[in-house]
Amino acid sequence: MPDSLILTLAGPDRTGIVHAITGALAGRGGNITDAAQFNDQSTGQFFMRVQFSLAADQHEAIRADVARLADAMQMKWQLHEAQARMRTVLMVSKLGHCLNDLLFRYKSQLLPLDIRAVVSNHRDYYQLAASYDIPFHHIPVTAATKAQAEARLLDIVQQEQAELVVLARYMQVLSDDLCRALEGRAINIHHSFLPSFKGAKPYHQAHERGVKIIGATAHYVTATLDEGPIIEQDIARVDHACTPEQLTHIGRDIECAVLARAVTWHAQHRVLVNGHKSVVFR
Repeated sequence: MPDSLILTLAGPDRTGIVHAITGALAGRGGNITDAAQFNDQSTGQFFMRVQFSLAADQHEAIRADVARLADAMQMKWQLHEAQARMRTVLMVSKLGHCLNDLLFRYKSQLLPLDIRAVVSNHRDYYQLAASYDIPFHHIPVTAATKAQAEARLLDIVQQEQAELVVLARYMQVLSDDLCRALEGRAINIHHSFLPSFKGAKPYHQAHERGVKIIGATAHYVTATLDEGPIIEQDIARVDHACTPEQLTHIGRDIECAVLARAVTWHAQHRVLVNGHKSVVFR
């Protein structure tokens, strides 16, 4: 059977991009099984994701064809095997709901991931990681040891050849240098109350203000705290009868679902960064 591949492209919009790419695939015997495109008229940028089947002996040829076309059109591109599971490192602190959810989905074959390690600044979840037969790395972080801790984390990411790092309620602010090192491959989850309700107990703050909608946001990590390109968001309606504890439970369920969707789409190469925003081909 032919292999299934995923091609993504991004760059300046111009006439003939789709024709050129689909023509190149057809010329090598490729069969397109899924395709999506978007041109951002506000920036003049074009984005495309194509999934196609192609005989193994044509892979290098199509790679060369796409490289030639993309270079001529000044476009960035990537080619991936569709069935490959993305090598991933999960990070967590003391709130384990997102970690637990991701691990369960992973074990149930619901995530296209190869989870290589769990990293935490606390020991709380080493038994949970062990129950899934996943290595657990305890890396304490203090103001005095932050640089060394981040260096160790980056070593683990590099040793595992991780393509994705998921901050599953990891409550340490990453340095600018680490954010740059992980640019485009680190996803964070937080409550959508930011920036309105910062700091401790955001759900209690929201309760005090009588909010009617709560939610969560998954976004890429950047040096600008909590302002990276948004991948996915969701909400739930609440009312005056909800206690802070009920808001917390509802919010955590949303966080789990939003993070799982964002991670899945990233691992399926459906997310392309568009400046401060993202294009998501669902």
